[in-house]
Amino acid sequence: MNPQPLLDAPIAVQIHVAAVLPAAVLGAFILLNHKGTPLHRALGKVWMVLMAVTSLSSFFIHQINLFHGFSPIHLLSIFTLAGIWRAIATARARNIRAHKATVVGIYLGGIGAAGLFTLIPGRIMHAVVFTGGPSWILLATVIVIAALLFLQRRLASQAA
Repeated sequence: MNPQPLLDAPIAVQIHVAAVLPAAVLGAFILLNHKGTPLHRALGKVWMVLMAVTSLSSFFIHQINLFHGFSPIHLLSIFTLAGIWRAIATARARNIRAHKATVVGIYLGGIGAAGLFTLIPGRIMHAVVFTGGPSWILLATVIVIAALLFLQRRLASQAA
């Protein structure tokens, strides 16, 4: 891994990454833990703000210029912003099934799919992850975080 391409990137990219990285971890934590608790609601609000910042900042990133500075990836940002509104509306309406489906969709599309697009050769995050050092560090970090979340959930379910 080499953070230098990110440090040299435009401020919009830096803001975008600074919001999406904690959103990815926090979102996984929220999805893997008990729902409806005060902690879930509080962290969910933080996650929604992080996702809004992530989506809004993407409109100032124009590396792939297919249509007046925008690309199909920006459609994910529009869907994410609409999803944020829907997730909040369905939670307030106590439509938990729709809320869950919306949040999972935002997470998988807004973080998962969009994150995969950032790893395309020529993109900044591709340079960050795959140059300047062993990329296995990133993989090992993801595996450790996933294992800790799994163990935490398993221990919580045994305690209940």
